[in-house]
Amino acid sequence: MAEGPRLTVSGTNIGAPDARELADFYRRLLGWTVTASEPDWVKLTPPGGGPSLSFQTEEGYARPVWPAGSGDQQMMMHLEIQVDDLAAATAHALAAGATLAGHQPQDDVRVCLDPAGHPFCLWI
Repeated sequence: MAEGPRLTVSGTNIGAPDARELADFYRRLLGWTVTASEPDWVKLTPPGGGPSLSFQTEEGYARPVWPAGSGDQQMMMHLEIQVDDLAAATAHALAAGATLAGHQPQDDVRVCLDPAGHPFCLWI
């Protein structure tokens, strides 16, 4: 296999009906810092560096349904967040503005929904 250019994922951009609102939720949840902000785009960076999360306002945003049924708007991605205490992390997420998903597929994972409806998993 031929050697190609070096590629590094530097972050993930998440669509939302309101970039600032969703970025503020993840700032509260993760404790990350806003490192760039424009009217319809906000970037959060973790302490010590690493891949960032960005949030972009999208006109016509369609909230995903989880789990999706036939004809539902499906999620396009979800975050996997490892935690050391599932009950405490779930309580923290709910206090930050998340909701607990109605369907929980595993005992050692909690699926939550952010304010824009994106599922994310807390797991130990």
